[in-house]
Amino acid sequence: MSEGSTASEIYLGLGGGGAADGPRQSLVLKRANRHGLIAGATGTGKTVSLQGLAESFSAAGVPVFVADVKGDLSGMAMAGSPTAKTHEPFSKRAAEIGDADWTYHDNPVIFWDLFGEQGHPVRTTISEMGPLLLARLMGLNDTQEGVLAIAFRVADEQEMLLLDLADLQAMLSWCAENAKELSGQYGNVSKASVGAIQRQLLTLESQGGDHFFGEPALDIMDMIQCDEKGRGYVNILAADKLMASPKLYGTFLLWLLSEIFETLPEVGDPEKPKLVFFFDEAHLLFEDAPPALTEKIEQVVRLIRSKGVGVYFVTQNPIDVPEDVAGQLGNRVQHALRAFTPRDQKAVKAAADTFRPNPKVDVAREITELKVGEALVSLLDADGAPSPVERTLIKPPCSRAGPLDKKERAIIQSVSPVEGKYDTAVNRESAEELLAAKAEQAVAAAAEAQAQEQAEKEAAAQAKEEAKRKADEERERLRAEKAAAREAAKPTMAEKMMQSAARSAATSLGRQFAGKLGSQLMRGIMGSLFK
Repeated sequence: MSEGSTASEIYLGLGGGGAADGPRQSLVLKRANRHGLIAGATGTGKTVSLQGLAESFSAAGVPVFVADVKGDLSGMAMAGSPTAKTHEPFSKRAAEIGDADWTYHDNPVIFWDLFGEQGHPVRTTISEMGPLLLARLMGLNDTQEGVLAIAFRVADEQEMLLLDLADLQAMLSWCAENAKELSGQYGNVSKASVGAIQRQLLTLESQGGDHFFGEPALDIMDMIQCDEKGRGYVNILAADKLMASPKLYGTFLLWLLSEIFETLPEVGDPEKPKLVFFFDEAHLLFEDAPPALTEKIEQVVRLIRSKGVGVYFVTQNPIDVPEDVAGQLGNRVQHALRAFTPRDQKAVKAAADTFRPNPKVDVAREITELKVGEALVSLLDADGAPSPVERTLIKPPCSRAGPLDKKERAIIQSVSPVEGKYDTAVNRESAEELLAAKAEQAVAAAAEAQAQEQAEKEAAAQAKEEAKRKADEERERLRAEKAAAREAAKPTMAEKMMQSAARSAATSLGRQFAGKLGSQLMRGIMGSLFK
């Protein structure tokens, strides 16, 4: 701890504009979970303030999470150097504020990276992200968000895990194929809406979102650790590449905050925070956020205090943070603002109105005159009341003010307490595999039914052919029998000769008989005529 600090507070800088008798500005650790704001125009010293505050929390045994937007914060893993170009201004500032204990030192650091390039991969599952944050991430309208929620509901009911983008794509395809049945049960599910969501998923995948979804999923407790010396680990997220996808950046940090809130138990106001979360480029969280999402952010910020977590928003302009959220930020470090535009002038007025007045400080005027490394500071005291605003010289950081090179980063990562835990992705059975198996089973069942139907048709055809054959055989048999009977009924040659002789004899006798009969008849007739 620096001079003026105790185990219950961390030294931030010297008030009174750096006057020797100025009040020392110290952050009470018991009030550090009441959140805070670090604001100021580009180049006014926000990053240096953030770095100094983060390393002070670490030294007090408080783990820290911070997004490294420009790559500069990676230097926290190494001690500063007398040969660095920042040495002279830093040592001069330490002397100005009377910080005799100021000395260079490193900090325990864990590097993280959504893309797995500059740190350990950070992953979550589609199910853990949930439909609300996913809808915001993909910019869906209300109708499409409703369809997405139905897909999640069906997956839950059918006990299908949604782990990665492939799982969600498979689930959406299944919903499109069964849209009619789902519409009758859950409400309208149009193929057009499903198609729109699938196209947004492809866009998300092209932006690198596929690296974020999967397993092994991040265990939040791996970020809430202390080293063997009792110093809190500084978790640094490499965000320089992530900033190319602002919605992914904002949604990821909001998800992380939500996961911390859901994981940690209620502790009220501990003697020091369990974790301090710095949200750099905070305006990206609130830009184009629908009311439901803004409400969720406000709820998380309001309630996470009782989990012992302090959230510090870092942004260029204090009006970037909505009033409902800004009203909960008790510790404020305001660097210089430029009043060049009407919006800048509005920000100056808003900043001036949020500080507890100090008759010695004209906030509206001095906020535009602050030098680099100076800030208007108001912190919560031990009783929870905000201190009067003071123009303050900010304490310089003790670690390197600049990025690590690749070799240094690799060395730090190789001794990380989570080395090897997240580096290899795992793809266990989930919705994609289950739906593929169901599809294969359906195809196999259809093929079996078709084969059965074909077999039945062939059996019927064979039976019909067999019946026809038997009928033909029966007809042939009967014809043969008739022919045989006819053949058997024909007389032999001897019989024919006897029949011929008999016919001849019968013919001769018949003629003789007929002649005699005719003569007798004639005589009878003639005799009758002549009587």
